[in-house]
Amino acid sequence: MVLLEFSMSPLGKSESVGKYVARSLDVIDKSGVPYRLNPMGTVLEGEWEQVFAVVQKCYERMKKDCNRISCTIKVDYRKNHSGRLQSKVASIEKKLKRSMKQ
Repeated sequence: MVLLEFSMSPLGKSESVGKYVARSLDVIDKSGVPYRLNPMGTVLEGEWEQVFAVVQKCYERMKKDCNRISCTIKVDYRKNHSGRLQSKVASIEKKLKRSMKQ
């Protein structure tokens, strides 16, 4: 299983790119892939092909009206481990004996 964190945004559009990011989140949400949105990107969880297919769809949607796109991707593969969107946070909370802000 893979955790993939990515951030994709157009360059040269304006200071605020929220409407473009929202379109990507619509693609992500409709994909059925488990995800977590954070202020600087989105984390997807699934098989390698599955999560990269979602990133590809976001890219295809964005390039329709964006001439330049910036994308950063970080991947964490761990064999035979799923549910890490929740379990990684839960592990830290257990060690600290308190809930963390999300």
